[in-house]
Amino acid sequence: MALDPQDLGDLIAIRDAGTLSAAAKARGVAVSTVSRRIETLEAALGLPLVDRRADGVRLTQEGLAIADAAAPISEQLLRVKRVAESLRDGVKAAPIRISATEIMISDVLAPALDQLWAAGADFPVHLQSQAAVVSLAGRDADLAIRMARPEGASLYARRLAEIRLGLFASRDYLADRSPDAIDFRAEKLLIYDDSYGRLPELEWVVRHGLAEAAAMRTGSTRGLLTAALAGAGIAMLPIPFAAREPDLVEVASPFTIPSRQPWLLVHRDLRRLPSIKLVQKWIVSTFARL
Repeated sequence: MALDPQDLGDLIAIRDAGTLSAAAKARGVAVSTVSRRIETLEAALGLPLVDRRADGVRLTQEGLAIADAAAPISEQLLRVKRVAESLRDGVKAAPIRISATEIMISDVLAPALDQLWAAGADFPVHLQSQAAVVSLAGRDADLAIRMARPEGASLYARRLAEIRLGLFASRDYLADRSPDAIDFRAEKLLIYDDSYGRLPELEWVVRHGLAEAAAMRTGSTRGLLTAALAGAGIAMLPIPFAAREPDLVEVASPFTIPSRQPWLLVHRDLRRLPSIKLVQKWIVSTFARL
């Protein structure tokens, strides 16, 4: 019985990501490719690994058992691949790969890289802009920063400093109006779509009956920030990012504004490695300064 490591990696990705589409995105392949590989793996093992339903797929008990058993094998194979890549490239230390959203990379991590070098890091860093939940068990990344705490016995999750949110509009959009006396139902609101589920920012809009005032929807924080700067409307944004823009004004709200809780995720088997510990410490201190 010949088993393909790619097939096992896809099974692990489904376990970690929860859906076929999220697993395919994390693996960087088409949904049809993952589906085909799982069928091949089921045939090779003679076991039903996935329960295919109208609302998606779930791993069967057999699938969960195989995924758990395959995780160490998959990790070892990926580690061999990374060592080989390092030897081919003549690099002594493999890069530490950090997965985060685009704005977390551009506005939080990248500007603080000099502090990581100053702390003694002698390895390269790969900042991977990914909104989907990557498979840390499958070593698609070494660490990940996410705005929700995923489930997974193989993951170590550390709470980072909370990010406060606020409502912001450009000075041109507000014109001569006071930012303390805004009727949001009569404004153009720039809001998140439901690409990543019901985010707290979107829940806030719906809960207070403001969905009809939405002039733009997007899954991009950077898109909301850019649109607000352009005078397109009022957006709920992370205060540390919006406060850097002199053309943005914080708008008062009669409703309580939510906050977001970021999490630093790392595979439990990696978190005590010196390079990973150094990066963890750097990320924690970087978020604490926001």
